[in-house]
Amino acid sequence: MNGFGSARRREAAAGWLFAMPVILGWVIFVAGPVLVTVFLALTDYNVGGTPRFVGAENYRRFFTSADPSFFASVRATALYGLLSVPACIAVSFLLALLLNTKVRLRGLFRAALFVPVIIPLAASSVIWMWLFQPDFGVVNFVIRALGMSAPQWLASERTVIPTMVLMNVWLSGNSIVIFLAALQAVPRHLYEAVEVEGGNAWHKLVHITLPMVSPTIFFVVVTGFINALQAFVQPAIMTSDAYHAGGPNNASLLYVLFIYREAFRFSKLGSASAAAVLLFAVIAALTWFFFRFSRSFVYYEAGERT
Repeated sequence: MNGFGSARRREAAAGWLFAMPVILGWVIFVAGPVLVTVFLALTDYNVGGTPRFVGAENYRRFFTSADPSFFASVRATALYGLLSVPACIAVSFLLALLLNTKVRLRGLFRAALFVPVIIPLAASSVIWMWLFQPDFGVVNFVIRALGMSAPQWLASERTVIPTMVLMNVWLSGNSIVIFLAALQAVPRHLYEAVEVEGGNAWHKLVHITLPMVSPTIFFVVVTGFINALQAFVQPAIMTSDAYHAGGPNNASLLYVLFIYREAFRFSKLGSASAAAVLLFAVIAALTWFFFRFSRSFVYYEAGERT
């Protein structure tokens, strides 16, 4: 028994030893920064200075008229998410349906739709900024050649967010692949049963396809909103320089860009940390909301619901 106990202890010690790099990495690079951020959120801390404890002052400043750019970033992010996520899901799902049929050059179309994903996001943003430049951009050049009035795109408060949404739709290759995999996993005999009952393509879509891929739709919706709340590269690059990142008039000041500006432009690390904590709380609440109310529309083949 003593030998068996010693072997168990050696095995446990070896397990902890092999797991220690991962544990230390999580403590140093995840738990540690999170705790520091929560602490700094309660302080007035500028780069090079000493943190001064101010309690909830940073949060109070956000929710009062003392910092109107905070509400501007919230509005811009909400608009971006409410436009971008449904548009990307609708386009991705429709394209996945088309790619799931037996069409010629199907492999070529699949590769072409995924190519934008492998292009670095910064490079894609520069390309789109050039395409939609109001004065000499390619898109407006074509529109003017057709005799129509050219929009201002990134230079207008009304069109800057829809322009970034268009780019996000163009980058929907990951969602298309996910939907395509889900569609290919739908049992074919279910469609055959609908055909036997006299159903058409609409009946197959509503009664078979959508219920069977509802877990995938749920996953894409949740991750889509999380990614939309954390969008940064597009507004930071596409609305920079001439439009002053976040412009015009803070119309494209997405929330993470607001955090970046607080930290690295105004050197308010305490304020930026408080904004980051709020973003974490919103993402956690939104994720809980989706999981809480998904039971009524997410279907699993085994009959279980989330």
